[in-house]
Amino acid sequence: MSGAAGCRGGGGGGGGERGPRWRRPWRLLALGLLSASSVLAAAPGAGAMSKEEKRRLGNQVLEMFDHAYSNYMEHAYPADELMPLTCRGRVRGQEPSRGDVDDALGKFSLTLIDTLDTLVVLNKTKEFEEAVKKVIKDVNLDNDIVVSVFETNIRVLGGLLGGHSVAIMLKEKGEHMQWYNGELLHMAKELGYKLLPAFNTTSGLPYPRVNLKFGVRHPEARTGTETDTCTACAGTLILEFAALSRFTGTSIFEEYARKALDFIWEKRQRSSNLVGVTINIHTGDWVRKDSGVGAGIDSYYEYLLKAYVLLGDDSFLERFNTHYDAIMRYISQPPLLLDVHIHKPMLNARTWMDSLLAFFPGLQVLKGDIRPAIETHEMLYQVIKKHNFLPEAFTTDFRVHWAQHPLRPEFAESTYFLYKATGDPYYLEVGKTLIENLNKYARVPCGFAAMKDVRTGSHEDRMDSFFLAEMFKYLYLLFADKEDMIFDIEDYIFTTEAHLLPLWLSTTNQTISKKNTTTEYTELDDSNFDWTCPNTQILFPNDPMFAQSIREPLKNVVDKSCPRGISRAEESLGSGPKPPLRARDFMASNPEHLEILKKMGVSLIHLKDGRVQLVQHAVQAASSLDAEDGLRFMQEMIELSSQQQKEQQLPPRAVQIVSHPFFGRVVLTAGPAQFGMDLSKHKSGTRGFVVTIKPYNGCSEITNPEAVKEKIALMQRGQCMFAEKARNIQKAGAIGGIVIDDNEGSSSDTAPLFQMAGDGKNTDDITIPMLFLFNKEGNIILDAIREYEAVEVLLSDKAKDRDLEMENMDQKLSENDSHKQNSEEASSASQDVVAVSEEPEGESSDVTDPDSLSPAHADSDSVSISDQDSYTPGTDEASTPEPACMQGDNQPQEQKTETESNSKVNWDNKVQPMESILADWNEDIEAFEMMEKDEL
Repeated sequence: MSGAAGCRGGGGGGGGERGPRWRRPWRLLALGLLSASSVLAAAPGAGAMSKEEKRRLGNQVLEMFDHAYSNYMEHAYPADELMPLTCRGRVRGQEPSRGDVDDALGKFSLTLIDTLDTLVVLNKTKEFEEAVKKVIKDVNLDNDIVVSVFETNIRVLGGLLGGHSVAIMLKEKGEHMQWYNGELLHMAKELGYKLLPAFNTTSGLPYPRVNLKFGVRHPEARTGTETDTCTACAGTLILEFAALSRFTGTSIFEEYARKALDFIWEKRQRSSNLVGVTINIHTGDWVRKDSGVGAGIDSYYEYLLKAYVLLGDDSFLERFNTHYDAIMRYISQPPLLLDVHIHKPMLNARTWMDSLLAFFPGLQVLKGDIRPAIETHEMLYQVIKKHNFLPEAFTTDFRVHWAQHPLRPEFAESTYFLYKATGDPYYLEVGKTLIENLNKYARVPCGFAAMKDVRTGSHEDRMDSFFLAEMFKYLYLLFADKEDMIFDIEDYIFTTEAHLLPLWLSTTNQTISKKNTTTEYTELDDSNFDWTCPNTQILFPNDPMFAQSIREPLKNVVDKSCPRGISRAEESLGSGPKPPLRARDFMASNPEHLEILKKMGVSLIHLKDGRVQLVQHAVQAASSLDAEDGLRFMQEMIELSSQQQKEQQLPPRAVQIVSHPFFGRVVLTAGPAQFGMDLSKHKSGTRGFVVTIKPYNGCSEITNPEAVKEKIALMQRGQCMFAEKARNIQKAGAIGGIVIDDNEGSSSDTAPLFQMAGDGKNTDDITIPMLFLFNKEGNIILDAIREYEAVEVLLSDKAKDRDLEMENMDQKLSENDSHKQNSEEASSASQDVVAVSEEPEGESSDVTDPDSLSPAHADSDSVSISDQDSYTPGTDEASTPEPACMQGDNQPQEQKTETESNSKVNWDNKVQPMESILADWNEDIEAFEMMEKDEL
């Protein structure tokens, strides 16, 4: 999601003359924000960042962008996206399907189009001119491929329009793009017509997918059978479609987008004024009736406010204010934003939040409601400081719920807008942290890799286009001064993909008749309109420490407390704040607990077999607030039951390649062993060079003990028990062992995490650590040995900081070597070594038992497979809550196994196809489908 560069001035004024209106209030707002910035920045004790430090960080952002962009252009273009671990492009149809996430790929050089206006924001006009020429020359929009209407609109159509916007700006300045004649706009119009068939529904809501060549209903379209779409998917079109209409004078695009927004507004739940997550595109019935500000709804709210900013239509502002009042009434529980049910908005629909809601503080800045924006942003920042990145989902107690992080930019976006609104240098320090974490944990030789698991630091072979389109744009703008920009950013509004649309579109080609239909359906609270745009006199009432005073109570909210207000049952009794009854503390024999359950509408039933069954009836609760506590208790009980079923499972481990030229950048997901050294109790892990053993299966006495001694042994799975392999290599002097799966092509991307079990005997004699790698991850190490011979790894419970000292030393050595071209290669100090390819004895890759990964396979290694069916968001990612935030106790953490993904690094020019990678968004959707589809 993306915010706007500023906002339209005024409140809910009428739709009079639009000519001179858009510019002056905008300028006044910009001056107001700058005034606030200067006051706060100069405040005593504010800790303002020096200009030199800001310039240094801005230049660092430019270097990071160059690293990502140049690797995409070198290794991936014209493919849609870069696969940074294997240093190649992701081409749809040539890689295993990742599910719905691949619907963003249309064989139209997605990353390049998405990055166009970023190049201009970062003052890379020469690169921009070259990129535009490539897009015009190479990109084909008439592909026989099914794409997401939503993703194609915000990324490709938005990218083309943003590129066109800055191209005509540069041409007008007279130095660059003098040859440009609207080619990007012509491509945008062509794409717009290709998206229109998706709107062929009675409701006006678009189908979620369209075939670029054949549309929707054509026999060869392979789409058009869907019945549902998400609210954001149908409600995030108006900016791009209206801009296309205004640029071209063709009104049909804006008309279709307005019709979709009108239909969603009509179908809102009238008593709560909330909308659900998914809606039937034919009937308008809500399919998923939970409501929040995160995934599935987020940019719908964003585009209502920004449509008012860009188009000047007051009805959009009135709709936004109506929804916003409902959000703050029901969903906002500062600093949390929790989903509720649209028909019973006092009941929470879930006990976790997804990372997409991180855009909302930025939208609140545009709205002018700064206090909750500061609160929620600070809560999110505390989560980031704990995990280095924002997990895809986390619980109300700030435990990891979904552990992946695809380098999303929403938090950086909100950081930028909060700094712009407050001028508080604290937000510059927040941005500095984001930069450091990206370089420290996500940077790889061929770009930046998404995090598969924020807890272990393992990577995923993906670098989404939005990373270049949004992340670097917001980070650069955060540290840039006005003189660093080649144009005035205040003349533009950001789309949800951070593409730039000029504000003068509000007065151009106004072919749409504006009819204010909002007030026909609801009576609006006029006080909402006082907060249309930030008023610095209200936001900062002579107090330059305003933002800090709001943040301070939240500093330790993640580590030391649970942000929970007065317990509902005690609130009416005036007995003060008390912690709610938690599922883990419940005792059926405790009369006080039973009384609390009764107030929450929870009944306890004793079954004949001795078990206790809990049933909640919300109507029997003492109040709607107590019913909400009861729902939370029941959800915790379900999660606790799921945890208990999996409590014997060990968490994943990490194999980190720390030698040249990796220096810790490559982290592989490894399965643990139920015997040997417990790496979670040895924080330093086990570090050593790897060597393949003979025989390679490790099922008999090791014949090369001199090579194995003090090394980490590599061996193949099969033909004997894991414990037997461990004893044999330990006897030979190995300090650790890695078992590589013999099932060709197996990968942690698609298979659940495996644990190596013992042999049914006492395994206390095994003292070295043992880890299990699937075939694909194991081949990364084997390929590294062939290329570099001496490969050192670290076996640990999670990835450690990469070796910056050795990396810098290696760079200096490489620089010295470049000045010794005439010296003898044999005596060179270079760390490049000759690759030795050695086939281990006894290795057999031709015969593989198809059931060799089964835990019941008695003739092979004994393994334990984690149960992925109980309360999980998908087949690839288990819902893995960390221990709940506890008050008054210090209980050990409970952990569950989570499948992770890491992808093979490209050591040569020939790269084998990767196994199927399940998409994060696909997992989200599967998780959503597991939720109740009816009212609680």
